[in-house]
Amino acid sequence: MNEKPTFAELGAFLAAARHRNFRKAADELGIAPSTLSHFIRRLEERLETRLLHRSTRSVSLTAAGEALSSRLSPLIHDLDEALVEAANIKNSPRGVLRVLASDVVATLLMEEVVPAFLNEFPHVQLELVANSGFVDIVAEGFDAAFRLGDDIPKDMIALKFGEMSRMRVVGSPNYLKGRSLPSSPEELEGLDCIRSRPASGVPYRWEFEKGGKRISVEPNGALTVNRSELALQAALRGMGVSYIPERLCRGHLETGALVSLLDGWSPPYEGLCLYYPGHRLVPPALRAFISVVKKVGLT
Repeated sequence: MNEKPTFAELGAFLAAARHRNFRKAADELGIAPSTLSHFIRRLEERLETRLLHRSTRSVSLTAAGEALSSRLSPLIHDLDEALVEAANIKNSPRGVLRVLASDVVATLLMEEVVPAFLNEFPHVQLELVANSGFVDIVAEGFDAAFRLGDDIPKDMIALKFGEMSRMRVVGSPNYLKGRSLPSSPEELEGLDCIRSRPASGVPYRWEFEKGGKRISVEPNGALTVNRSELALQAALRGMGVSYIPERLCRGHLETGALVSLLDGWSPPYEGLCLYYPGHRLVPPALRAFISVVKKVGLT
């Protein structure tokens, strides 16, 4: 390598790696697609290796490109954070911050994160929206959102906060007393299941896995709700068994108010991440919110 790559070349490569599309990457950086292509070509020449496979229809990373992207992304992100912090050190965060989260996560945020944030940054107006559906946060005007790590769009910056979690089938001791407890998901048909359905669409199926075997169950029951909190309340009141995130019912399991079923069929899944559009500058209010979530924690 005769010359060191420039920041413009590295930035062009990372944008192309995120979007897998030269035009979208160029739009993010505010440059022409031909300029972006020139930067990437220069970078490949300096490194003497191909980083991207490109055709008229698609862009993909080579093995060298994957390795460079995985090492370079956090470094550039940390550099951006340091520069923005230096630029905004005298500015008190203010304005409106719109954050999207599922109903479960919104409830968790209200316990400690939101009070701490509003107390520390009184000039910010926080709008917390609970919606468990898949939302295009850019199109809907959100600054950031929470989602499981596996479901985050590739062109977003993601920061992991939540621990590994899993779904639980739970019921109250009074409801389960005298009933035959299931040893496999197929035996759930003998119980009243609290079904969940989004505002539009069909009820969610209950997913299970054990020893590499996956089972998807369409629960039967007289009650259907659209929020996990309502499913939790139904289980606590002895109306049947519910299928809800562990983080929502953990406290009730510890006190004995709820009993967990089919534990061996509920493997852990990737934890929560806060994500936001991959622009170069992060608004001070969002940066402040991220700092509070890091400090308070979210489990």
